[in-house]
Amino acid sequence: MVFDSRNRRACADRALVLASLEIPHQLVDDDAGCALVVPAEYSARALDELRLYDQENPPQRPRKIKTFVYQNAVPGVVAYVVVICAVAWLAGISYFGLDWLAAGRIDGVLVRAGEWWRTITALTLHSGLRHLIGNILFGVFFGLFAGRLLGSGVAWLAIILTGASGNALNTLLLESTHRSIGASTAVFAALGVVAGFVWRGKLMSQERWSYRVGPIVGGFALLMYTGTGDENTDIGAHLMGFLCGFSGGMLLTLFRGRLEQRRWQITAALLALSLTIGAWITAFQA
Repeated sequence: MVFDSRNRRACADRALVLASLEIPHQLVDDDAGCALVVPAEYSARALDELRLYDQENPPQRPRKIKTFVYQNAVPGVVAYVVVICAVAWLAGISYFGLDWLAAGRIDGVLVRAGEWWRTITALTLHSGLRHLIGNILFGVFFGLFAGRLLGSGVAWLAIILTGASGNALNTLLLESTHRSIGASTAVFAALGVVAGFVWRGKLMSQERWSYRVGPIVGGFALLMYTGTGDENTDIGAHLMGFLCGFSGGMLLTLFRGRLEQRRWQITAALLALSLTIGAWITAFQA
């Protein structure tokens, strides 16, 4: 006997090796397993050939499954809803006697002139109730995924920064007369953050190419399905938001080991809130 195993596939593979070398052999199979038997005069040669086969075909170790601790996403989406609803109400009643729309919307000329805060304040403005409700629903949906992966604080800081970056890029690529408002750029930035983080972090199976590109294809599919509405839809802002979010999501995989730390989440949440409030204070002081 030159080989025995409880794995019948292993015996069959080695039987093919011996057959290809024209070494007489017999495959003995029973309920306990299987074995390869050769005549005594072929035993040494068979053992050498099987040893070479084992060296050239080491057993494949199963890939270590990546484990991930999902975090509480509720605080982030609650804060998102509160902020955009509060801004909608304050803007609707012209609180402080100010024109919130004029002060905070994307204005290509003014953004290019250095009024960077508009890339953030515009994310909190809406043209009407339907616009607001739509962004609440999609924002909560994608925000839950982002918060579960990254934690509420880090997720929404990333969404604000990449959403603002998407607004800035879109403004630079369009005519200077371009004007826009709405949280949809941040919504698609959230989608991009999720897709980029899942893809770069290899949280899905990487054995098949279809799984490797799954997060990217899924993200673009959702972008095409939900981000290309009527003639009033700023498709460029949606695309730029998604691309910036995707880049941000990939970058955040570098800090994956720290995302579970509470101080990181609290610090990021405070920064996200400070950026939003600070942008509006700057807008009214400009």
